[in-house]
Amino acid sequence: MNDHKKPQSELPGVVLVGVDLGFPHFDAELEELAQLAETAGYRVVDRVSCKRRAPDPSLFIGSGKADEIKALALGHGATEVLFDQALSPSQQRNLERYLGLPVNDRTLLILEIFAQRARSHEGKLQVELARLQYLSTRLVRRWSHLERQSGGIGMRGGPGETQIELDRRMIGDSIKRTRERLEKVKRQRSTQRRQRERRETFTISLVGYTNAGKSSIFNALVKARAYAADQLFATLDTTTRQLYLGEVGRTVSLSDTVGFIRDLPHGLVEAFAATLQEARDADLLLHVVDASNPDHPEQIAEVMRVLREIGADDLPQILVFNKLDAIEPERQPRQRVDVFELEGEGVPRIFLSAHTGDGLDELRGLLAQRVQARFGVKPAEFPEGDADAADSAQ
Repeated sequence: MNDHKKPQSELPGVVLVGVDLGFPHFDAELEELAQLAETAGYRVVDRVSCKRRAPDPSLFIGSGKADEIKALALGHGATEVLFDQALSPSQQRNLERYLGLPVNDRTLLILEIFAQRARSHEGKLQVELARLQYLSTRLVRRWSHLERQSGGIGMRGGPGETQIELDRRMIGDSIKRTRERLEKVKRQRSTQRRQRERRETFTISLVGYTNAGKSSIFNALVKARAYAADQLFATLDTTTRQLYLGEVGRTVSLSDTVGFIRDLPHGLVEAFAATLQEARDADLLLHVVDASNPDHPEQIAEVMRVLREIGADDLPQILVFNKLDAIEPERQPRQRVDVFELEGEGVPRIFLSAHTGDGLDELRGLLAQRVQARFGVKPAEFPEGDADAADSAQ
């Protein structure tokens, strides 16, 4: 694991590579990949972007571009090359031989961050399963990255087909054991959910793109100390607390979940099914959006894609546009609460700032309205001037 406490100059240097294949939302500046690399503990020394009609079957990029990357890496003393797109096992091996450096992709980078950040027993199991599923398609002996993680797969014996088969069989056995342990965790979660249902607990899950500010809102609402930072994937393990809504005299269950990201590896979505179950079984989703990010429409679409994948896209939502304090005054919304069209349906939207607390009372009012609709509890009157907020929550 990379040491985040090292001085910047001592962190391993990486060259970032992005290939525009004509797909929408290509990140020409590779900003998100750079944030991922820095989150994992790397130092970005250079970035390379290029266009291709289709990936090269052997190197993904052309040999001319590969020569350019090799020269840049050598000139900057880079120890690794990171691709923004997923590489096939053969492309990865060919690139490593051509460049003479370890080559990895966005999928592996996200896996490494998850391995560094998981804290709970369940979180570690989920990361381990996703890691093993990824490794099962690659030759074990070449993975220096994952050998840095605790519990990584060691290197045993000599080269040859027999060794590869042994490694793959070992990975298959590990996947089976890890799945069984995760199933046990799922059963425990199901028991906890049934207990909540018997108590008629109203459940709310915070979802959204990574670094949108979910944990900050969670902390502000329940006065908790969940880890929150201005970085990608600050929260991996689901945290649940009780939130008392004085407006209706009821306590609800509020959960903070892992953030989503573009091209989230399918294996991670599958492996995190137990954690994302909290979102799938919620009575209400608070879909948190970074209002200051110009790419927030694409981020909303990506979150909805993952919600569809886990069967949670039809749950009631409130869109929470966070980081209001980071928006220039001339771009500030005229109304703090309105209705937003999300995939053809009108969804309540609220603008707030978890950092300053501006808008949190209005959010609590919207939550009280939802609890009232569910249990028939008469809410306290909204503060003067917030009639629109009460109407929008219906």
